[in-house]
Amino acid sequence: MAQSFEQLKQKYQSAIALAQSSGNLQNVNMEGDKLFVRAEVANEQIKNNIWNQIKSIDPSYSDLTADITINASMAQPAGANPTASTRTYTVKPGDTLSAIAQNFYGKANAYMKIFEANRDKLPDADHIRAGQELVIPS
Repeated sequence: MAQSFEQLKQKYQSAIALAQSSGNLQNVNMEGDKLFVRAEVANEQIKNNIWNQIKSIDPSYSDLTADITINASMAQPAGANPTASTRTYTVKPGDTLSAIAQNFYGKANAYMKIFEANRDKLPDADHIRAGQELVIPS
């Protein structure tokens, strides 16, 4: 059964938010039974970060079409560092740092890497809340 616009938007929310914060999110809508996302970013690295986020959500992304273009005349994001890869993840109900680490690194015991990168918003590794935006270090 095809998912609704709201379900797909929720599924890909972290990638949509990354596109919005990293560049110019132009539109998000349905095309047939797929979510369509169009964005413009300043460089290849930002584009790759968005694609990495999409693939971390669903490696096949068969329910998504993304058109992410590069516009070199766009202002580079503040603090842009071409060697640093920053990913974010929005915590979903029932998530744990171990489960998130398993998803991004293939190892649940890598959760401390995520915890250390988010000490400013996490009191301890056992207390994360749905809706929190976490930095996922490379």
